[in-house]
Amino acid sequence: MAETEFKLTRAGDVAVAVVTMDGGEDTSAAVLGRAALESLARVLDELESGDWAAMVLTGRNRVFSAGADLRQLTSATRETAIAGSRAGHELFGRLRALPYPTVAAINGDCLGGGVEIALHCDARTISTGVRRFACPEVALGIVPAWGGTQLVPRLVGAEAAVAFVVSNPLRQNRMLDATRAQAQGFADRLVEPAELLDESIAFALELAERPLERGAPLVEDLERTLRRARAAVDDAVHGAAPAPYVALDLLEGALSGWSLERGLRAEEEAVGKLLPGRHAQASLYAFDLVQRRARVRTGAPPVEPLPVRRVGIVGAGLMATQIASLCLRRLEVPVVLRDVEAGIVERALETIRGELSSRVAEGRLDEGRARLLAELVTGGTGYDGFRDCDLVLEAVIERLDVKQQVLAEVEAVVGPACVLATNTSALSVERLSADLARPERLLGMHFFNPVALMPLLELVRTSRTDDVVLATAWDVGRRLGKSSVLVRDAPGFVLNRVLTRMTRVLLDALEHGNTAEEVDEAMLSLGMPMAPSVVLQLVGPRVAGQVLESLHEAFPDRFPLSPALAALAAGEDPPVLAHSPRTQEGIVRDAMEAVADEIHRLLEEGVVSEAADVDTTLLLGAGWPFFMGGATKYLDQTGVSERLFGRLLAETGTRAGI
Repeated sequence: MAETEFKLTRAGDVAVAVVTMDGGEDTSAAVLGRAALESLARVLDELESGDWAAMVLTGRNRVFSAGADLRQLTSATRETAIAGSRAGHELFGRLRALPYPTVAAINGDCLGGGVEIALHCDARTISTGVRRFACPEVALGIVPAWGGTQLVPRLVGAEAAVAFVVSNPLRQNRMLDATRAQAQGFADRLVEPAELLDESIAFALELAERPLERGAPLVEDLERTLRRARAAVDDAVHGAAPAPYVALDLLEGALSGWSLERGLRAEEEAVGKLLPGRHAQASLYAFDLVQRRARVRTGAPPVEPLPVRRVGIVGAGLMATQIASLCLRRLEVPVVLRDVEAGIVERALETIRGELSSRVAEGRLDEGRARLLAELVTGGTGYDGFRDCDLVLEAVIERLDVKQQVLAEVEAVVGPACVLATNTSALSVERLSADLARPERLLGMHFFNPVALMPLLELVRTSRTDDVVLATAWDVGRRLGKSSVLVRDAPGFVLNRVLTRMTRVLLDALEHGNTAEEVDEAMLSLGMPMAPSVVLQLVGPRVAGQVLESLHEAFPDRFPLSPALAALAAGEDPPVLAHSPRTQEGIVRDAMEAVADEIHRLLEEGVVSEAADVDTTLLLGAGWPFFMGGATKYLDQTGVSERLFGRLLAETGTRAGI
């Protein structure tokens, strides 16, 4: 990856310095690491010594700056963290102190340190094409430490600052687009992309004649705003992660009369404490998994995928309808559904067309495009529409015999090159392919509910799955906006196997006298995004029971059937088999030891190649918090792995291709 370089040019005949943050052709390289800051120092020497009337700072390739180079933050010490924060403060402070107007022309993605360097300029313009403007540091277990916690509240006030610095990162890294950024006060002018640089130069020269007059930010509701914010953070992380609380303290200081110098020193101390800590290092590891590793097609075969110009979906229930809707919107190809009852199919078609109408009403889809897509989705009770399909995915009831029958029926209709996929949650894909004439064309494509929102796709390869078939499924997953993880065919695959093992421990606590509230509080104390009882209701006790039954058949000792789950599926209260309730600490210990044991087995069996695959599935498929790093990072950091296995889970596994 090339290093970002600050490049200085003169704007035509006027004495305006144009500084471009140039990450090269690879837009992911537009980060601020050591080399970039050294480059900035050299440019600042010229800006401080030259005869300039104004300066405009911008980026290129639709990226302003992606912020700090996260690769350089791993394995940080307190001293290196403080030094890195101070280096940014000093350099950006020199930018802020230039004796002429400075304007940040935000041309594209502006994240973290990119926002902070822009805030050190006197004013900001922003392109209408900007879609990602945010400070995501709290989601990474740290805080903005190049002035963000001090300059943001001074610019936009308490409520907007709390949302931007704390709340948005905790809500799956919500980001502002250009319109919202300008409306909230982060940018002074909203400009069309083609005019951004010229307008920004003119704005800078205008400021040389008439400086901006900014009013003081609103702080009269500071106490109430912070009280509500801390309550929201409690609900989100349950005290399990320190960064959002530290960020709120820094914002409060900025709005309560701290000098800027005092606030910057406080930022340095805060990042010096947070960055070397367990939560931040786990978060950086998790971020790398979901932003880089999950997108580089780890394990994908190096062959060309087949074209997919028509998709068939067998089933028209909840999951099948969601998958069909996503395929229709993302692939924009004909989609045909089939179910045993015409009424079920018609309801599915009505749901899909209703979703298209809703998107039009919300301004997320053009009306003409919606009409075209609505015409592309059809369905019925037969297989006539499947003959020309390039991909057929079955999403019927989770029963081996039913799925085998469906796949046989499909194979008898489709062409020889058609890829067959199953959305089974836990059944053996190998067994599903046993009676097929061409078993090499079948693989698992395991989606997660809700399909449109959950980014994970488990691709399940059998011993006979063809490379081209796998490559095609991988390409379809990419086009659907999914991050795929390759797993070997095994009961429960990865996510359901790990989560069901943990859930079985929690059900056992109910069966021994713990209340649902006690179990929920125990797991929420880890910072889990949802209570187990809520997750179970979303999945459905009946579906969870089907998965448990499949795993019980394969591993009866580790996955005993649950009277509590059976009762919940029947709408009854779970029975107490013996009154010996556990403490909150005991529930957490037993649950995480079960998770560790199951992950260790997955790695030893080669179901996945390495621990990173397990963590990716938990982060993307179950929403486990970044500050846990999935599961293996947490288990390794807290000593559970060493205690149980004598080594780290990160050091366990086959490292072999699947």
